[in-house]
Order: sequence, then C-alpha cells, then structure tokens
Amino acid sequence: MQFAHPQEARDFLERHPEVRSIELMLIDANGIPRGKLLHRDELLAIYENGRPLPSSILSLTLQGEDVEASGLVWEVADADCWTYPLPESLTLQPWRTVPTGQLQVSMHPTQGLPATPGDPRHVLVRAIDALKAEGYHPVMAVELEFYLLDKQRDANGRPQPAVQMNGVRPQAPQVYGVYELEQLQPFLDDLYAACEVQGLPVRTAISEYAPGQLELTLEHRFDALQAVDEGVRYKRLVKGVANKHGLQACFMAKPFGDLAGSGLHMHVSLADAEGNNLMASDDPQGTPLLRHAIGGMMATLDDALAIFCPNANSFRRFQANSYAPLAKSWGVNNRTVSFRVPGGPAHSRHVEHRICGADANPYLAAAAILAGIHKGIREQIDPGAAIVGNGYEQARETLPTDWLTALRNLEGSSWAREALGEGFLKVFLAIKWAEYRQFMGEVGEQDWRWYLSHA
Repeated sequence: MQFAHPQEARDFLERHPEVRSIELMLIDANGIPRGKLLHRDELLAIYENGRPLPSSILSLTLQGEDVEASGLVWEVADADCWTYPLPESLTLQPWRTVPTGQLQVSMHPTQGLPATPGDPRHVLVRAIDALKAEGYHPVMAVELEFYLLDKQRDANGRPQPAVQMNGVRPQAPQVYGVYELEQLQPFLDDLYAACEVQGLPVRTAISEYAPGQLELTLEHRFDALQAVDEGVRYKRLVKGVANKHGLQACFMAKPFGDLAGSGLHMHVSLADAEGNNLMASDDPQGTPLLRHAIGGMMATLDDALAIFCPNANSFRRFQANSYAPLAKSWGVNNRTVSFRVPGGPAHSRHVEHRICGADANPYLAAAAILAGIHKGIREQIDPGAAIVGNGYEQARETLPTDWLTALRNLEGSSWAREALGEGFLKVFLAIKWAEYRQFMGEVGEQDWRWYLSHA
C-alpha cells in the first residue's frame, strides 16, 4: 500500500492559504465516505504520523449504526486505528461555500489493525496485485448513472426529478436528449469545473432513459486502482455539486419502480506491463483471454451478486427490457446481456460489466470482477456462445432476484473468502445481515417505502 509524501501537504498549504478546513474521508463497506472535518493546522501531521480513526468506522450500516457482530466494536474496545493519506487525493471541494480541502485516507496495513481487513480499498489492491503477479495489468473505467432530484418530495412523499432551467419538471424519458442537457447547464457547468479542479477525467454527458437521469463517463485508466479511486471521488463530487444547487444526486439502484434503474457499469481489459491490450483482436469476440475472463465472471456471478447488488433496493432494477441484465450472458455490441464486448477498433477490445447497481461500492465491485476474471483465466473457463439479438428472450440461466439468496450465496462461497479475504467478508456480511434483519423486521418483504427513505 502506497501512501502520500508529506511534501504534498506542504505544497497544498502554501498554494491555498485561504483553505481553513479539510474534509478527511475513508470509504466504508457500503461505499459511504466517513471521516472528519479538520483544521488546516492538522493536515501536515496526518502525512507525517497518520490519523487515528475508531475501528467501528468500518463496521457501520447504511444508517451509520454500529454492527457489533463485525468484531470491530466492543470486543476490540473501539480501538484507534491509524489511517494515512492516499497519493494525489488532497484537493479542493469547489462546491463548498467557503474554501475547503478534501483528503482521502486508507487504513495502514499494520497500524490500522484490527480495522484494516474491513477497508474495501485493500480488497481491490489485493485483487489487482494477484493479476499483476501473473503479468496481467487491469485497465478499467467507471460509469455511474444517477438521478438529479429536487430535495422537496411530491404530494405523495415520492422523490421527483429536478425542475429544469425552463421551469418545467421533466416527465418523459427523452433518452439522449441534448435539449435536456442544455436545461441542466448550470449544474453541468459546475460539475465539469469541479472535476477539472480535482483532476477527474470526466468526459461525455448523457441524458439517460428516465426523466432527470444522467450519466457522465470517466476516462479509462491503465492503473485500475486510480480509475476506481476517481470513480469514488466523482460520486462524492456529484453529491456535493448537486447540494450546492439545492438538489439531490441519487445513486439508488431503483428509486422509481416504474422508471429505469441506475447502474454502475465497469469497463475492463488486461494489458501487459507496457500497456498493450492483451484482449486486442480483429475478431469482435476478442481473444481467448477475453472469453476466459468472461467465463470467470459468469462462473462467480452468483457468489458475487451481493457485492454487485448490496441492498434490498438493488434487486428492483432487474426487469426485462429495462437495460438491466437478467441472466449469465455475454454478447458483442449488445446491451441486453450482462457482459458486453463493445464494438470498436481491435486495440480497444474489452468487456463492459453491466450488472452492478449504482449503489454498489466501486472498490468491492472492481475487486470481485477482477477476481472472477482471474479465476476464468487460470481455469480457462468457456463462457459458451455469445448471445445474438434480444438477450432477454434468450436467457438460459437467470440471476437470483432477491437479496436473501444473494447473501446466502456470498456467505457460503469459498471463492469469495479467498478473493475478498476472510476478514473483510466477516465484516461485510455482518453489516449486510444487520441491514437485512432491520429491513425485514421494520417493513416486511414486499414494502419498499422504508428503504426508499433510508438508503
């Protein structure tokens, strides 16, 4: 694990005498930033000596409640565990009303014990290192869909799309509508400007398949860890910029039962140490390496589904003809399958993993994807024939569509214990079972309103 040099802090403080506060954030198992707001005078010491955070910070539910069964609360006396800054994560939060910095930290491998195994970023680092040890360098890009909502609910207490510049609240999908993007220009202008300040490679903006739903793509990175770090920071930024505009950026998988869900699409390929794409091929179906990677992701999909779809609401997204996949399927230039090989020139050949909801933790999703790919390569798993045409009509082996089954599959998976780490899996499952019991106890299996208001 590489941490930042103290010179980064000295340079930042010298460049930004106006900054008085710095948001320190650690990403928990649910992908939620947790941390503190620090005074500028505390910054350099974090780089030099680390910053202690309580072990329980990595054992929290979505609502920020301790999960005692995680083993990170009372039995370890809620011990201080040392975190250190990540390189190049110290930046500005330009959406704040006063100049404020932002710093991401991660648990130290030894000084962070006993909380270190619960740090999801460590899980991804292990998955990347395992592939690199065999000469495969994962290249990734993160795509996140989200809804831009009013903070005010409608008369029935339901969330509603934000009013556009023209004073109209959108009602129709208007997918790929350029006028709809124009109507969100003040928000998008601030979002792009904030991404530039933070060095996030945001590219194309798209009006997605529902009123108020957007997607902005992030450039792929040769360093997969950098790509996912940027995806995590982008999500924090979107929420901050939306809040500045009096709006709410919603990354729930399915905030509206009758509208499109929001996905986390992850693009992945494998390169050699010089950056040459090992999946490159004139054949649109790619190399044997690409197909084995897909085979591995298909073989581990049931075990990993609770990582890709970590909440009760996640499973509402799986509906036919909804652009959310329903089966263990792959295809070329086909958005009705789970694993899509996009078209394009030979050197760009890669796989788009389309299963995750936007509520998934990008670190854990990427780790499970890469671990599945690793299994497929090692065992040369054949994914079967590519789907041609409508994948919804040709679904052979459908995905589990309920949270309980997904959690049980993850809990019983020897592959997951090896891929994600037994220590992390204990923490993650303790959190998810606590959330599951709370959800079932308070609202019952078929009533989703509780989750809509608490996610």
